[in-house]
Amino acid sequence: MKKYEIDTNENKEFLKTLRNDLLSFGHRFPSENGSAYYLGDDGSPWMDRPRETWITCRMAHVYSMGEILGHKGSKQLAEDAIRGLLGELHDEQNGGWYAGVTKDGDPLPDKMCYAHAFVILAASSASLIHVGGADELLKQAIEVYDRYFWDEREGMAADTWNTEFTVLSDYRGINSNMHSVEAHLAAADVLKDERYRIRAGRIIDHVIKWAGENKWRIPEHFSKDWKPDLMLNRERPADPFKPFGATPGHGIEWARLIVQYALSAHRDQKKIREEYIEAASNLYDRAIRDGWFADGEPGICYTTDWEGKPVVHDRMHWTLAEAINSSAVLYRILGTERYAKDYAMFMQYLDEKVLDHEKGSWFHQLDQNNRLTGTVWPGKSDLYHAFQATLIPYSKDQAVSVTPALLL
Repeated sequence: MKKYEIDTNENKEFLKTLRNDLLSFGHRFPSENGSAYYLGDDGSPWMDRPRETWITCRMAHVYSMGEILGHKGSKQLAEDAIRGLLGELHDEQNGGWYAGVTKDGDPLPDKMCYAHAFVILAASSASLIHVGGADELLKQAIEVYDRYFWDEREGMAADTWNTEFTVLSDYRGINSNMHSVEAHLAAADVLKDERYRIRAGRIIDHVIKWAGENKWRIPEHFSKDWKPDLMLNRERPADPFKPFGATPGHGIEWARLIVQYALSAHRDQKKIREEYIEAASNLYDRAIRDGWFADGEPGICYTTDWEGKPVVHDRMHWTLAEAINSSAVLYRILGTERYAKDYAMFMQYLDEKVLDHEKGSWFHQLDQNNRLTGTVWPGKSDLYHAFQATLIPYSKDQAVSVTPALLL
């Protein structure tokens, strides 16, 4: 069906409808102080759950894009989220941002690189629509990140501090570094400062090396001296942030980020650019071979072991969103028809299995038989992955981060 095929008018209209549905679905996220409620199945706020920094950042990022796209009420929603990041989510005593606050407003422990990377992303997007305080927020976020998370010697980011920034965890993780790449590419585009693009490239170089040595399955967990810990959480394989084994969705997401970096950092260096794009296609191809339809049903399994056998069979909505993005981007760059076919396949699966045609948004977790479940991600916490998947396939410049690209 043309509805699912890239570059058809039907597909463009389909994505526009999805985009507007998502923006409308998320309107009830802000708490009184601006921090984001976790959203339930129908978009209503779950007020008994913590209000987390990373979700608040994602909503600021999405509604900044909504404002550029002309969605009514978006700027106010972005302003609410930025107010939360400048207010109750910010640690006035120790600096940086709490992981979140409880339903009663008490800070959650620890300072996470993952959340701080999203503060950079949120502030970068909000600054483009001139949200009050966003410029200062971006400045502060980069200063905190540079001081506590970035390791210039290693060219990688640390993961977690205690709340007071006095004790650094020995754990090092790829997930927080992946979102650091996304954040630094955005900061480079918004601030016109290539230092952040160079930093993103250093992280990418490490990841490509580790993945290339591991049959293009990315090690996710490391010791403090950056030695892979391939058995971490073997007994808790479905952990939402530190699952055991390889995560095909991350291989897919890295592929897109690597292409963006290659196109932006090496515009005039064809050979180097092509080497990065080849690595990106290797990551994508491995992840799809391992993850898609791995157990006789459509969908991308959450994790595999180190030989590519599924461990957690559940399908998370974000992996599909990233598959839509990366298949489209690789098709744009390489022109290979199989990527266009993958894109259409993913879009059909989205429409038939993952879209909630009754209550809106996307189901966040399905089991291996594509039935709704919520053991890892109940409800519909935020819009970030799904919303970006309605934009990236038709970005005006794949070298530019998603929000600045809307202004081209």
